[in-house]
Amino acid sequence: MSENKFKVLEPVRGNEAKSKASAPGPSLFSGLEKKMKLESYFEEGFPVQYLPKILFVVLLSLIYISNTHFAEKTTRKIDRLQSDVEDLRADYTTLKADIMYASKQSEVARRVKELGLKESLNPPFKVVVDRSEY
Repeated sequence: MSENKFKVLEPVRGNEAKSKASAPGPSLFSGLEKKMKLESYFEEGFPVQYLPKILFVVLLSLIYISNTHFAEKTTRKIDRLQSDVEDLRADYTTLKADIMYASKQSEVARRVKELGLKESLNPPFKVVVDRSEY
């Protein structure tokens, strides 16, 4: 069975240490940290006096984020409902046109011909009844 082995690195001395340790330049965050002197705030522990302000800012951030998510969700829902309304309006128009066509006198006559009914050729007449008759 093989053993777990690890490589022990020895410190590099001389000119090699300068060439390997030198970075391209100070990073943005290290420069910010030096200018703001953040170490001085945490020397004696966590500053509890700022805790309510920090929590208030965190709460406002969470409310802002949740409001943004809610607005985006509502916008997506509105878009989806508008497309559904357009589809339903198109269906309504199509069905209305079909019903208008099917209810024409010629179409009704054609359909009832299969049942053995035929269209009357005599126009309808008005039956007049005197008041004394009934």
